[in-house]
Amino acid sequence: MLNESILVNQLLIKNRLVMPPMATGKSNSNGSISEELCNYYNEKSLGGYIGLIITEHSYILQQGKASAGQMSMDENFDLEGIKKLTSIIHKNGSTVFCQLNHAGRRAKAEITGQYVVDVYTADRGQIVKAFADAAQRAKNGGYDGVEIHSAHGYLLNQFYSPLENRETELDKRINIHLDVIKAVREAVGIHYPIALRLGACDYMEGGSSIADAVYACKKFEEAGVDLLDISGGLCGYMRKDNDKPGWFSDASEAIKANVNIPVIELEETDLKTDMESSVNEAMKYGKSIGIITKND
Repeated sequence: MLNESILVNQLLIKNRLVMPPMATGKSNSNGSISEELCNYYNEKSLGGYIGLIITEHSYILQQGKASAGQMSMDENFDLEGIKKLTSIIHKNGSTVFCQLNHAGRRAKAEITGQYVVDVYTADRGQIVKAFADAAQRAKNGGYDGVEIHSAHGYLLNQFYSPLENRETELDKRINIHLDVIKAVREAVGIHYPIALRLGACDYMEGGSSIADAVYACKKFEEAGVDLLDISGGLCGYMRKDNDKPGWFSDASEAIKANVNIPVIELEETDLKTDMESSVNEAMKYGKSIGIITKND
């Protein structure tokens, strides 16, 4: 299964291995593409072992910049640098998606130079348009697809979680997600792959649940998402109550059983002894690996 190709929308990905987005802080201070960042992704993609690489989260607005050295996909993005980066990854034999993000209240004024916004103060129309504009920029820069980031306590995940959003109805908490998906689809066209990374469950009392995630993912599929990437919610990308490989497998398995689109399940490198040689090679270059699965 791991070496089987898979279609995401109309994009053929040569195998099921995914390098998930992992922040490096290697971009220039203004978010442009540095030589160090290009060298990093050249090293990760060398040999073409990984079917899909999802580059680290890129900010869609200056107000949503999470940290220094983060890649920009806002109005001041570096088109030529992005083209160089995607060309390197393509030359090495992998497809590549761009992860788009707004940090919400996890942004810092000293980094952005702007006020920090949250689910109550964010201009929803501005946020939706910014995701769509950034997706178009990614497409123009040579990316094969985009991933909308709604995990790890960033803005869209803040809207989704009842610990951050006082709205009690899940449909109302994910309205902004559906608006973003619609706007991105209109921007990039029907045949361009759209993924969504969901912090499926907060794993905290009163937080989002796996049942919430199943319901939300069915709505996201209906709205036009082609690929789901499952991770943690406000708990971040690891769980305190589970230190075994496949931290979020309970959520991803439940979601996979209820949707018809592929689902990325995150595994950690301890699994490499149980996998095929191509996985072992791929895992030399990162701490974790994603596997595209589908409930056929």
